[in-house]
Amino acid sequence: MNQVVALWDECLLFIKDNIDEEAFNTWFKPLKPIALQGNTLKIQVPSKFYYEWIEEHYLPLLKMALVKYLGKEARLIYSIKLSQKKNNKKDPTVDVPSINKPRIDTKNKKTTDKYIPEIKNPFALPGLRKNHIDSQLNPNYTFDNFIEGNSNRLAKNAAMAVSNKPGGTSFNPLFIYGDVGLGKTHLINAIGVEVKRRFPEKTVLYVSTEKFVQQFTTSVHRNNRNDFIHFYQMIDVLIVDDIQFLSGKPGSQEVFFQIFNHLHQNKKQIILSADRTPVDMQDVEQRLLSRFKWGLSAELQKPDYETRKKIILNKLYQDGVKLPEEVIEFIAKNIKTNIRELEGVIISLIAHASFDHKEINLELSKEILQNYVKNTQKIYSIDMIQEVVSKYFNVDISDIQSKSRKREIVQARQFAMYFAKKITNKPYAEIGKNIGNRNHATVLHACKTIDGLKSIDKDFMRFYKDLELQFSL
Repeated sequence: MNQVVALWDECLLFIKDNIDEEAFNTWFKPLKPIALQGNTLKIQVPSKFYYEWIEEHYLPLLKMALVKYLGKEARLIYSIKLSQKKNNKKDPTVDVPSINKPRIDTKNKKTTDKYIPEIKNPFALPGLRKNHIDSQLNPNYTFDNFIEGNSNRLAKNAAMAVSNKPGGTSFNPLFIYGDVGLGKTHLINAIGVEVKRRFPEKTVLYVSTEKFVQQFTTSVHRNNRNDFIHFYQMIDVLIVDDIQFLSGKPGSQEVFFQIFNHLHQNKKQIILSADRTPVDMQDVEQRLLSRFKWGLSAELQKPDYETRKKIILNKLYQDGVKLPEEVIEFIAKNIKTNIRELEGVIISLIAHASFDHKEINLELSKEILQNYVKNTQKIYSIDMIQEVVSKYFNVDISDIQSKSRKREIVQARQFAMYFAKKITNKPYAEIGKNIGNRNHATVLHACKTIDGLKSIDKDFMRFYKDLELQFSL
């Protein structure tokens, strides 16, 4: 065995001198020598993906190395892992000679004379060459049309820094979080679009977590889990939207952990988005959450008045529409929730004016905004929620915020935390700080307690239904 390892080390030194370091680390370091019989060397490769890629791109170089140390009659056999591990047994393997690409019979672990089918990447695009991988980006989401304000300046500046030097800043991963409709998807797409513009040779991929999980599940069913992993390990800039949807999916978390580690170790850029901070994610492995916090977490907050005005003006400019200044100001002052609602109001205004042949004025704006403001005019703060709960349970707010362990106080406190999370969707840490300066774990426990008891305890269900009515949920 020592002879085999020594021979392979000599081959690796030769190969390393003839390709760049990144390619060597990606494609040759994972290979392991297994046996040497005469002039035939057997090496183990992690998957069919590796086998086909090496055969297509590096076979001449590999041949030169083998001939140099084994002579002109040198032969090569690949031992390929088949990713069918069950009951903690080792992955089954199949031996395939170089060049003669037979089809692998995964059931009998034999070969036929037919070619192995080309391994498709998860997006079913032609071939496996990196430059053939569709980035899946939305080209309409750029930095130029992302409106900057106090609410998103840190996130945008960090995003631009990453796009100028992907993988080369301390913002890796870049974790963008915020409520729905604040521009997370726009911003992370803009990074990808800018990277493709500045570095066309880099492979950029945008994928939603939902699609990632679906692809992984398919790869498991088709027994090509390793190919799935290796495909994602090829990416230079990986952008994953709504990463919170990994929650409760241990298999997907495990495979994403492997991909994350490989990309990060090889200085590839990882960009993630979520509707909450890593600390507020439930049912996600701690080792994965800790990696999410390695780089920079930047929040997108609700836009302030000036930013809302800029967003309205930008939308009007894109649509080629003009509105009176008083209408613009009225919309900006009254729609405070998110960008989608701002744009929705403008679309509704234009549609009504067009269909009803009305002039867009302040009166029409007030009429249209009733449909939006009516649904948002009663916005509960955490303090207001505590007030409603304290009155319902006939306890003081000071009791809820105290350290009292009396049953009725604990019950009221847990309901206050539960509805604070349900209504405001604020981070657990922020809710805890407002309710007696408690930590996020206490709030998380309270939410789980209410969720569990309301389905089995009649009193809890009655309290829950009564409070839902009071909050008009």
